[in-house]
Amino acid sequence: MTLRRIELHAFRKIAQGIARAEDVVALRDGRVFASHHDGAVAEITPNGDFRVLGSKFGAPNGIAMDAQGRFVIANFGIYDGAPGPLELFDPRTGARTVLVGEIGGRKLTSCNYPVIDRAGNIWCSHSTFAATWPEALDRRTDGFIFVLRSDGSTDIAATGLRFPNGLALDAAERHLYVTQTSNADVLRFPILPGAKLGPSERYGPRLGFVTGMKTNPDLKLPGFITRFLGYTDGLAFDAEGNLWVTLPAAHMIAAITPAGRKVVIAHDPSGTLIRGPSNIAWGGPDLMDLYIADLRADYVLTTRSPVAGMPMYHQWAPYLN
Repeated sequence: MTLRRIELHAFRKIAQGIARAEDVVALRDGRVFASHHDGAVAEITPNGDFRVLGSKFGAPNGIAMDAQGRFVIANFGIYDGAPGPLELFDPRTGARTVLVGEIGGRKLTSCNYPVIDRAGNIWCSHSTFAATWPEALDRRTDGFIFVLRSDGSTDIAATGLRFPNGLALDAAERHLYVTQTSNADVLRFPILPGAKLGPSERYGPRLGFVTGMKTNPDLKLPGFITRFLGYTDGLAFDAEGNLWVTLPAAHMIAAITPAGRKVVIAHDPSGTLIRGPSNIAWGGPDLMDLYIADLRADYVLTTRSPVAGMPMYHQWAPYLN
């Protein structure tokens, strides 16, 4: 299979009317879920509609499914001026509980994205302690990554990050990858015994430029400017080792190849269809059904992918598939 550009006409809107769908989870059996601002998550039905699961609390952001079919939710409460803990939501019972609400005596305000490894450890990014999230786009370094281990212990695993956002694990789980939204790049950390992280290194090139100032996310800029903006958000590996990254301010999805080269996968200079792409997921039996979450749109985009996705934790867990 060859990595290639996806033309805009190939995308189809589903889950129209959904609120702030920051992330999407897709299974091999065709089930698809997205985070939903007016509940916990939304289940997207085969006909493209959706039904809301759970009640509203804060701003569900990144979501991950565990081996029991429950959702780990990174609550970006700062969006609503509310607490922002790491949560667990069981769609069968409706129970929504806090897994981690504070670290080091400080209440969490902006949990952004969780990822689960094969050992059952949950890694989560926390973007900032700023009063409002746009303030943190000034490249301050108060972001961090924490881990909730399978034994229940919690630690801060990495500090000094510039608005850490999406997280991903490579196929061998040797490294944890994170986007730094206000640094226009991706970092990777070696995963050490005991669910600890070693020193980081940049992975691939910087993916554009950032202003280094407090940014108005609702500001409309012309396409000849937005195409160069590098504010990184979500990321995920395909089966060939390309790391796909969403660039919401650029209305773009790009990939970093194993050789470290940036390849544009999809781009909408006007932001008419791809408005603020925030995350990527592959699903279906062949993992070639591609889903794009978009925090600025009231829908999720789907198309067929030129490359299959790398199987995720919830896609090989026997209970779920």
